[in-house]
Amino acid sequence: MEVRELDNAPSLSGLYAKALAGAVLPGGDALPEQVLVLPELDLDRERLTAYDRVCGFRLADTVPATYPHLFSFPLAMVLMTDRSFPFSVLGMVHIANRIVQRRPLAVTERPRLQVWAEDLRPHPRGRQFDVISQAELGGETVWAERTTYLRRGKDGEGSGGKGEDPDPPREAAAVWEVGPDVARRYAAISGDRNPIHMSGLSARLFGMPGVVAHGMWMKARCLAAFEGRLPEAFAAEVRFTAPLRLPAKARFAEAGAGEGSRFALWSEASERPHVVGAIEAPG
Repeated sequence: MEVRELDNAPSLSGLYAKALAGAVLPGGDALPEQVLVLPELDLDRERLTAYDRVCGFRLADTVPATYPHLFSFPLAMVLMTDRSFPFSVLGMVHIANRIVQRRPLAVTERPRLQVWAEDLRPHPRGRQFDVISQAELGGETVWAERTTYLRRGKDGEGSGGKGEDPDPPREAAAVWEVGPDVARRYAAISGDRNPIHMSGLSARLFGMPGVVAHGMWMKARCLAAFEGRLPEAFAAEVRFTAPLRLPAKARFAEAGAGEGSRFALWSEASERPHVVGAIEAPG
């Protein structure tokens, strides 16, 4: 693969504008053979503080396992808005996310971040692929992420990956009142101002019933509920099964313990869970 080193993190607002401008342009037939690299990532203590507060984490000198996603996502958007990319970003659905934390990452550390796309494959509802992100220190991978996206289409076939949990946890361990301001606050911190998160009008224009929560906010909020009970090294995998329309009364449910924990996020407005996940050994 070609390695392309960036001087700084790209602006998501500019990338969304590029996505809108290029929505009808044809793409290629394969994922780009390119690795994007930020050689020294500033984890930004002030941004971390704001992130901890909106996601429910305690303030600390180490970053939550979901926090580096804020830096990997803009690089993923660079890849996905390139004219050679086989799909338009518009209409893409984030269906799953797996993060492996090898050890806690201190906010003062400066990891090397690299991002690439791989494994374009069939899905029952279209085609899917993964965006891989890795943060390295001294040549060691300390954090890794696999984000799976679905491009809906009529040519769907094959497997969707892990099957749905036939019996996700249901008994509430906590109930959260989630206002529409959560989406706007998370957007301000992450830079992810996708129209489906910003207003009811813009969300409906893109096929949503109203403002919906960011998938990665939901995952972060669920992991925050495990704070103090997780080992230093672990993997957290989730599937996003239904959008969470805001405002909402979200019900967090969990079962098991430690690396055998399972969890789900429900709401009164949906018969399906919005997120189903598990805590596992890092592997």
